[in-house]
Amino acid sequence: MDDLDKDMETMACCGGDGHHRLANRSAKTKQALVSRLNRIEGQVRGIKGMIEKDVYCDDVLIQIAAVQSAMKSVSKLLLESHMKSCLISRIQAGENEVVDELLYTIEKMMK
Repeated sequence: MDDLDKDMETMACCGGDGHHRLANRSAKTKQALVSRLNRIEGQVRGIKGMIEKDVYCDDVLIQIAAVQSAMKSVSKLLLESHMKSCLISRIQAGENEVVDELLYTIEKMMK
């Protein structure tokens, strides 16, 4: 288990006022997510530049696949964090509807 995994296990549960839910991500987890998203943002700008420069379609498609893979990685990290913190805490608190919420989210992620 690496430091990020340990960090995710000790995070506080998602909370909020009922209307605006918030996640209490650790600074380390948040920074890891932001760093990944910054790289993805750069990749997307690069793809835009490739389109503007009429780069060969296969090359653009390969870069798009790389961005999609990177986004899946971010999704996996968020899902893992959610399951190790929010989901467990809410089930322990008797909020079993969180399982249906997670199933709905996973369904959306798989489309």
